[in-house]
Amino acid sequence: MDLKVLFEKAVTESKQLTSRPSNEMLLRLYGLYKQATEGDVNTDPPGAFDFVNKAKYEAWSSLKGKSQDEAMKEYADLVEKLKD
Repeated sequence: MDLKVLFEKAVTESKQLTSRPSNEMLLRLYGLYKQATEGDVNTDPPGAFDFVNKAKYEAWSSLKGKSQDEAMKEYADLVEKLKD
């Protein structure tokens, strides 16, 4: 299956998970999604007291240098694992 199709399917399936993943898993999914769709982080970090957006920024920033294809594959693999 084409990687982009697999990724889009995983994005849809991630919204239909029967149980809510941990915050750590949600941040991992967020970071992988942003890396897959936009590439390396391209925004300024949020303020020190914006804890939620700071965590999201750090999750995405930690993937700097990972290819978009690699991030798509990891995202799809993670969603598949969460479905089980």
